[in-house]
Amino acid sequence: MTQPLILDGNAAAAALLEKAQTLMATLSVKPHLHVVRVGDDPASVSYTRLKARRAKKIGMDSTLTELPADTTEAVLLEFIQTLNSDKNTHGILVQLPFPKGSSIREAVILEAIHPDKDVDGLHVVNTGRLWSGQAGLRSCTPAGIISMLDHYNIPLEGKRVVIINRSQLVGKPLAALCLERNATVTIAHSRTTDLAAVAREADILVTAVGRVNFITPEFVKAGAVVIDVSINRIFVENEEKLVGDCAAEVAAISSAITPVPGGVGPMTVSHLLYNTVLAAQLQSA
Repeated sequence: MTQPLILDGNAAAAALLEKAQTLMATLSVKPHLHVVRVGDDPASVSYTRLKARRAKKIGMDSTLTELPADTTEAVLLEFIQTLNSDKNTHGILVQLPFPKGSSIREAVILEAIHPDKDVDGLHVVNTGRLWSGQAGLRSCTPAGIISMLDHYNIPLEGKRVVIINRSQLVGKPLAALCLERNATVTIAHSRTTDLAAVAREADILVTAVGRVNFITPEFVKAGAVVIDVSINRIFVENEEKLVGDCAAEVAAISSAITPVPGGVGPMTVSHLLYNTVLAAQLQSA
């Protein structure tokens, strides 16, 4: 039986960072990413440190501002406005989620960031630019998926893409990006009738459900490309392990598949940094 191509996100991410460095060399400014974290959630602490290390590695400036868990929405909004006005800050990222019990509203904070500094690509202006075909900063995980497919020369034109996710973070922006590449796109979700049958239509199946072993072979057409976005934590013999949505048997019928971890995750971080370089280019034009 032919083994599937493993879509190594670390290799694709490294190529994207090289592209970012090449673009940086053409700029008259040094891109500067400012990350804001509220509270000290261990996962958020680890993630923000990773972003800082990756930024430093490619020669980008990065600043981390840590605010206490009881920070109010008004205080955070005031700080974001300061960063919006700072010409030396090219990208702003507010780490989500906020601490449990916080009254800070995510939507309010995301929309307070200037669209040209919104390196997460989640501002409604950037969402509108995406769907209207205008240039703008793209949501990191969907854009990272497209970069990964490009890296492995997997075409989208004419292909059927099924995305099992309808969120603003993954499903909707990814659908728009695939449509730009002339794919035929279906967004499926928990209310989809006969979800497995819909998924089996896909040449490229993207799953971001967040349920271990949710995608079984009955969901996958033989030879399909499978992109597993989810990161689920399970314990095997008292040891934590990260897995996606796909059961192990899915790999055997796929032509290509992302591992978890080491698949989509590295692409998300790298595209954040690439967005920061694009933002610096936009602001210095």
